[in-house]
Amino acid sequence: MPLASRPIKFPSRSKLRKTRSPRQIGSLNVIAEIKAYIAIRDGLLAEAEQLKTWAKIDSLAVANDFVQSCLKAAPPPYESQCLPEADAVRERERCEAVRSRIAELRSQIA
Repeated sequence: MPLASRPIKFPSRSKLRKTRSPRQIGSLNVIAEIKAYIAIRDGLLAEAEQLKTWAKIDSLAVANDFVQSCLKAAPPPYESQCLPEADAVRERERCEAVRSRIAELRSQIA
């Protein structure tokens, strides 16, 4: 099962200014930031699989926990500042897959 996420697509600033309200822009920025954290976690996973050191695996575990905390449903009025629920469900499943992979990596170097 591939653990890499899709590339992040950022809308151009000029397009955002013309078509979005400031509130929508803020929501898009938050969603882009969450996707950036996911990409960082995926990069750390690749490094941990390659190097298999305790430090890399621990960094990956912290990043995965942080991504998982970003995927919780936001209370009102912040609902628009989280991933759409279908994407969040998929990413939560990926977090669990990464958690399993972390356990495997730790057992390999123990």
